[in-house]
Amino acid sequence: MRLLLVGTSHRLAPVEVRERVALDSDGEAALARRLGEGGEAVCLSTCNRTELYLAAADTEVAGERATVELADLGRIPRGELEPYLYRLEQDAAATHLFRVAAGLDSLVPGEGEIQGQVRAAYERGAVGPLLDRLFRHALQTGKRARSETAIGERPASVASAAAALAAQVFGDLSGRELLVVGAGKVGQLAAKHLVSRGAALTVVANRTFDRASALASQFEASAQPLDSVESQLSEADIVVSSTSAREQIVSREQVERALPARKGRPLLLLDLAVPRDLDPAIRELHGSFLFDIDDLQAVVEETLTGRRGEAVRAEEIVAAEGERFRDWLGSLDAVPAIASLRDRAESIRRGELAKASPRLAGLSERERYAVESLTSQIVNKLLHQPIMRLKEAGPGEDGEQRAPEGRLQG
Repeated sequence: MRLLLVGTSHRLAPVEVRERVALDSDGEAALARRLGEGGEAVCLSTCNRTELYLAAADTEVAGERATVELADLGRIPRGELEPYLYRLEQDAAATHLFRVAAGLDSLVPGEGEIQGQVRAAYERGAVGPLLDRLFRHALQTGKRARSETAIGERPASVASAAAALAAQVFGDLSGRELLVVGAGKVGQLAAKHLVSRGAALTVVANRTFDRASALASQFEASAQPLDSVESQLSEADIVVSSTSAREQIVSREQVERALPARKGRPLLLLDLAVPRDLDPAIRELHGSFLFDIDDLQAVVEETLTGRRGEAVRAEEIVAAEGERFRDWLGSLDAVPAIASLRDRAESIRRGELAKASPRLAGLSERERYAVESLTSQIVNKLLHQPIMRLKEAGPGEDGEQRAPEGRLQG
């Protein structure tokens, strides 16, 4: 089995593309099951990325199938989607996942949510020995990067960046009324960060009313069903939306109908969802200001100054862990050679014993057992050093197994 990654992220694709290939938790699990037939598969889909991790005997066939699945998912012609896809194999794919788990490939470096997202994708995946080892190692690497560096101090996230953007738009957020649409993790974090800057959470709208009530009760806010959002637009100053819906939650027409009642008060809408919850055409309306997840990049850049030094240290940790995983992959490459060597030696041993059988005919059962044991021990001792050299020989720079240098000595 070889390791393969096919995916796209904010580094290559705009949100208009990412939202079309985004998966919810059920979608992750279903696609992993389909791609895992005859191999292993884990699907990781977040606001910033959709990545398919595969273990397959034939990476060309697996890569072709993964590309077709993504194109079908997004209803995008393959030729239009491929420029936004990257493909990595073996230790390059592993090191990429280690960077993802450490928060080094996130829109906001060091953000903490990705660790849980990687774990959830792993638990929903169709994993076997290779992907199990890969994802466990990735989670350990992410934990190590955060515990041994300060990259995660004063945790930054999409939610905190959104709060910082709101502060840039309004200045002082004191007294600004906040409407949160979607009571998931991102919505909770956004509410926390905005309230900490002075905003007042007044309404939480969610498809599941119980979840809306649970979040609203933390801030003494009102819980409302999702279809009530339009009626709240005339009162809220800030709208944060982060649902997992495949369809738009707020249209241009709904905002346009709400604007006259606002009497000139600006409306800030922050769309943190992928796929997007808010109609991009809202930007055309005077008096409303819409920002999606890609617009947060400028805010994120401002958070990087104090993290660059820590990111360098975290990259060193990731590189070291990537080398460890590369060595492990190399040991897997040696397994067929070791098995073949053992089979050949055992065949020779049994053949020689068969030739000597007439001369051994007079031996007792105990003496025959002693001869079997002695010849097996001799073979094992002769094989010990060659096998150790095969295990130690990792893949070279071109990814191929290195041949042991020098001559094997007994």
